[in-house]
Amino acid sequence: MDCYTANWNPLGDSAFYRKYELYSMDWDLKEELRDCLVAAAPYGGPIALLRNPWRKEKAASVRPVLDIYSASGMPLASLLWKSGPVVSLGWSAEEELLCVQEDGAVLVYGLHGDFRRHFSMGNEVLQNRVLDARIFHTEFGSGVAILTGAHRFTLSANVGDLKLRRMPEVPGLQSAPSCWTALCQDRVAHILLAVGPDLYLLDHAACSAVTPPGLAPGVSSFLQMAVSFTYRHLALFTDTGYIWMGTASLKEKLCEFNCNIRAPPKQMVWCSRPRSKERAVVVAWERRLMVVGDASESIQFVLDEDSYLVPELDGVRIFSRSTHEFLHEVPAASEEIFKIASMAPGALLLEAQKEYEKESQKADEYLREIQELGQLTQAVQQCIEAAGHEHQPDMQKSLLRAASFGKCFLDRFPPNSFVHMCQDLRVLNAVRDYHIGIPLTYSQYKQLTIQVLLDRLVLRRLYPLAIQICEYLRLPEVQGVSRILAHWACYKVQQKDVSDEDVARAINQKLGDTPGVSYSDIAARAYGCGRTELAIKLLEYEPRSGEQVPLLLKMKRSKLALSKAIESGDTDLVFTVLLHLKNELNRGDFFMTLRNQPMALSLYRQFCKHQELETLKDLYNQDDNHQELGSFHIRASYAAEERIEGRVAALQTAADAFYKAKNEFAAKATEDQMRLLRLQRRLEDELGGQFLDLSLHDTVTTLILGGHNKRAEQLARDFRIPDKRLWWLKLTALADLEDWEELEKFSKSKKSPIGYLPFVEICMKQHNKYEAKKYASRVGPEQKVKALLLVGDVAQAADVAIEHRNEAELSLVLSHCTGATDGATADKIQRARAQAQKK
Repeated sequence: MDCYTANWNPLGDSAFYRKYELYSMDWDLKEELRDCLVAAAPYGGPIALLRNPWRKEKAASVRPVLDIYSASGMPLASLLWKSGPVVSLGWSAEEELLCVQEDGAVLVYGLHGDFRRHFSMGNEVLQNRVLDARIFHTEFGSGVAILTGAHRFTLSANVGDLKLRRMPEVPGLQSAPSCWTALCQDRVAHILLAVGPDLYLLDHAACSAVTPPGLAPGVSSFLQMAVSFTYRHLALFTDTGYIWMGTASLKEKLCEFNCNIRAPPKQMVWCSRPRSKERAVVVAWERRLMVVGDASESIQFVLDEDSYLVPELDGVRIFSRSTHEFLHEVPAASEEIFKIASMAPGALLLEAQKEYEKESQKADEYLREIQELGQLTQAVQQCIEAAGHEHQPDMQKSLLRAASFGKCFLDRFPPNSFVHMCQDLRVLNAVRDYHIGIPLTYSQYKQLTIQVLLDRLVLRRLYPLAIQICEYLRLPEVQGVSRILAHWACYKVQQKDVSDEDVARAINQKLGDTPGVSYSDIAARAYGCGRTELAIKLLEYEPRSGEQVPLLLKMKRSKLALSKAIESGDTDLVFTVLLHLKNELNRGDFFMTLRNQPMALSLYRQFCKHQELETLKDLYNQDDNHQELGSFHIRASYAAEERIEGRVAALQTAADAFYKAKNEFAAKATEDQMRLLRLQRRLEDELGGQFLDLSLHDTVTTLILGGHNKRAEQLARDFRIPDKRLWWLKLTALADLEDWEELEKFSKSKKSPIGYLPFVEICMKQHNKYEAKKYASRVGPEQKVKALLLVGDVAQAADVAIEHRNEAELSLVLSHCTGATDGATADKIQRARAQAQKK
């Protein structure tokens, strides 16, 4: 253990700091870091170097080179810079490289040097040029702050949703501030700058002078300032060699340290871990690195070569031409276990496990000591936690073996923490590998989450590793393997040196019917890359027509989209394509397309019936569909035409169409309607009243009700209304008028073709029994009983039924016998039945 703590450095009495190597860099830099613009992304992210920047004197013919490396120095991309002079580089939270140019343009590149987009910081920045820039991170995303040549600040808190803010002017500012930074307080971005001995805080409304509490006297200038990773703390380096540390709100002082060095540092960053009360700042000069905090002494390291500091959530990464190291505060669990002469339960458990492997009885002694103190559960937890913070796999295994050993002597220790730590460390060790180059710590991994880590592996095109991690952690397919395979397929379609058939086949063989994978999204990416035929081939594998059709329309493959929509059976989808086709094609081509698709034609006709009647007529004309054309003109004659002449003309057109369709019945019926319309108009002119649009029967009835019986009879003869129907119409009309005298004359005019039972029924319907009895006597024998029952003469109905000897009539009469009044009649019927049975 003494050897293990050899690289521990105490900072005061409460904390130790250690620096260990992450990678031995093999990136073959030809220039010093000081001669390059450098940007390194947090969470073990990539490193960008812009070689030969414009500030260095170089031949005009030499173009700068932008190189992107992994954290282990593995090259990811290299490209000649062909745009304008760059002032600053920085990485966004999505690991996109932001290159801020002197003219205020910000160019955005992907991890592999692919150009994504660009945006401008405004006309004022363009006119005054950029002096300096900062890339910062907020809870909304990644922001850019600009200092212009006019000594004004412009910023955007989120480059994904660009909203530029011009900060207030600093009074009396005639030159660039000695140092400045971006702060994030209360969900708002601010600018803090130093002008001589004064500090100013800029927000969206005002410029405020601020004073750090407890600052040592004699300060005439601030040379450097640094904000912590979480934007909660601030450090200021003064020209007197003092480093002031406090809250970012400048309301509370944490500590102050005199480093006795007045030269301005190259970099100053915070170094602290989550949930630690210790706060420290790392300051770097050319060949010296100093760690200072709330202690009288500092930790100092000698830098053998030019280095660059990258602040992290729980420490600082330090890389140079040859090495990449990590400096951080030793976690509490590791300190408890490994510090010299530690009697912490975790330390005793680790010793017990080592003695057990040696088959020594000391293992039992250590174990008994822990158990007697009741700290075995705590010891196991300490070993598990410490294993997570170790970088070397051997030490991780040693601590996990100790935890596993201790678990054997506990009855109810939950295994989740042990199992999850083993899984997490296996994932971390995989991504820390030199060829992967993502040196995440356990704290960073938990803050980043597994989903973001998988996204970053996908960005690096490390699809096999990402899939292995998903399978190992048993993530749901939609969140894991399916999503990664979809990203792989989107990358595959960009390989233009492979034929469309081979790419489509390879994607289908790999993806198959994997749930959560959308072939339409992959096809959209292929179309975006200019590979339309590949996109169509990929859409053949998409089972959802609702996803196929919109992309086919976008690709201007409307006829294919129509076929797919029809195959789906989704009428809404078919209508969508039809309306798109209608706007895209000329009228003739559109109709010809419909002609080849009967289902689409039928649906479009339904649409036209409600929305576009003229188009419907054109469709019928083109198809020579005279039957439907005739029906169309009949509907049109009633829907659109108000004048009788126009309606008759429309009906005549309909009749002609029916004749062409060889439908003589419809043609004759239409001609009869025309005659009826003309007659109705004449009746209105001669008699007054409302006749137009009545049916033939209603017209006859109206004439009878108006007392125009002769005209009604003439109309019946003209339209060949059968006598039975005419008698029914006249009978009903006269009864409605209650013209009983005329009704009686009508009944005697000749023998009724409908008999006289209807007269009885109609009179009883009008509650006129007296008139009904007149006609009951005239009813024929076969309906006599029914007529007598209608007028209420049950006794006579019984006599007639007995005379007819009809069992059905007898039963009918018997059913109408009620109570004592018809008792004699019922007995009479029963006796007649009995006599009939004897015979």
